[in-house]
Amino acid sequence: MIKRMKLVLCTAFTVFVLAAILPIQVKADAVPASAYDKYIAFGADLKPSEKTSVLNIFGITEAGLADYKTIEVTNKDEHDYLGDYLDPSVIGTRALSSVMVVKTEEGSGILVSTNNVNYCTSGMYCNALITAGLSDAKVTVAAPFNISGTSALVGAMKAYSVMTGQDIPESTMDTATDELVTTAEVAESIGDNDKVVQLVAAAKQKIFEEELSSENDIRDAVEASAEALKINIKEEDVEKLTAMLKKVSEVDIDVDAIKEQASEIYNKLKDAGIDFSKVDTKGLAEKVGDFFANIFNAIKDFFSGLFG
Repeated sequence: MIKRMKLVLCTAFTVFVLAAILPIQVKADAVPASAYDKYIAFGADLKPSEKTSVLNIFGITEAGLADYKTIEVTNKDEHDYLGDYLDPSVIGTRALSSVMVVKTEEGSGILVSTNNVNYCTSGMYCNALITAGLSDAKVTVAAPFNISGTSALVGAMKAYSVMTGQDIPESTMDTATDELVTTAEVAESIGDNDKVVQLVAAAKQKIFEEELSSENDIRDAVEASAEALKINIKEEDVEKLTAMLKKVSEVDIDVDAIKEQASEIYNKLKDAGIDFSKVDTKGLAEKVGDFFANIFNAIKDFFSGLFG
């Protein structure tokens, strides 16, 4: 029950990012996109003192809110977007998580930070937001106290849609929500959030670089990436990731955004002692076979080619 509660809260943040899109698009059409370069989606059930705590995390005052376009994400929004993935009792009855989205210069990529979120990591949000089509934005997810935090994804996606004036299809929002929830589930199963984020990013990169679409090919990409990243993954988790990434493969994703995220992952892997530029893929082939060695080599070339 505790695991499900954590997952629901995390998912609530996801819904939060998505919820801002549809109700606000009409207003956005009448205002230049530049007017929405700063955007905040508040949890509708925040108490005044809790809202103040969130604003402190964002580094702004009540008076400073005049510089931001603000909306509220309701508990109904959370149930609408998360209901297919979580039991209603897990989603709960209060919308508390909040998200600030600030548009950044072209080519800067997505930078995500979290505060008082103990289940969904910045990498999980980043993966999901890339799937939703976001690029070049600073995203801050916050809550007045420790929660898992899924609904914020909904708020972030809605905010970005308003800022750019571009609709995010409901199917895409659903896929991004699925990605965040599935990644969180598998991360809890494996016990290593960063590893699973790296696995999803690597598999996603391979899927789009090679235009993979069949379930078997996507499964191979998941298993090969797990092998390359030295992740001991259960069959049930492979199945979850394969089903989720099959949906992701049908979304129109900006490959450049995936590469931007790869830079952060590459640096983290190097810090952890995994330097793709120094891996002997020929020797690896003797240990795990040509197929896995070729996949690892592709990942090595991808990271090393981009970041030296």
